[in-house]
Amino acid sequence: MEHEIQFGLSTIRYTIQLSQRKTLSIIVMPDGAVIVKAPDDAGMERINEKVHKRASWILKQQHYFKSFGERTPERRYVSGESHLYLGKQYLLRVVIGTPESVKYKGRYFEIVCSQPSKAKELMKKWYRDHAKVKFAEIAEPIILRFKHYHVEPSSLFIQEMSNRWGSCTNSGKIILNTELIKAPRPCIEYVITHELCHLVHREHNAQFFELLATQMPDWERWKNKLERLLM
Repeated sequence: MEHEIQFGLSTIRYTIQLSQRKTLSIIVMPDGAVIVKAPDDAGMERINEKVHKRASWILKQQHYFKSFGERTPERRYVSGESHLYLGKQYLLRVVIGTPESVKYKGRYFEIVCSQPSKAKELMKKWYRDHAKVKFAEIAEPIILRFKHYHVEPSSLFIQEMSNRWGSCTNSGKIILNTELIKAPRPCIEYVITHELCHLVHREHNAQFFELLATQMPDWERWKNKLERLLM
């Protein structure tokens, strides 16, 4: 169910997702949709108060995403398309044949598949396999730095996520979005550093951002780069 508030001349529409959580947070999606994540026992008065309080930020985020124009059309995984890997563009070559494989040569990805419809599946598997290796490699020195704060993730896990780049569970497991493998290395470093900061400070409070800035002074540059590149 969609709700709305009036803020000046603007109407902010939002949906609510209730779950077993303690805090109330607001997410603005790249398409401008606003999602309020709230505890099961949060009343509408508390939720509306939070949306009003964050209204200026919500409108700013919606304007930010709107400034990018239309999002990149959905990939069809056909020859001639460009695909990203670690921030670089590669043209796709789809070749019918066996054995099935994905390789990158020079500035090209070459997908060999038994039928064109399998190209997407093969490419996504290639991304997942490389994400597991690259994310672990990139995370290792950052995790070592955070041992100074007597914290360490219980595990590093990758999965496809629709509305976030990473997350940190209460048990200390760090989850990274597979799509990050398409971004430049510093963008991946930013997300890993962000999630490791949550092992020290669970909330996005002043102490959290102070630690993030200490560990990665230019984090905002790479956060913005990531959002412009992949959203």
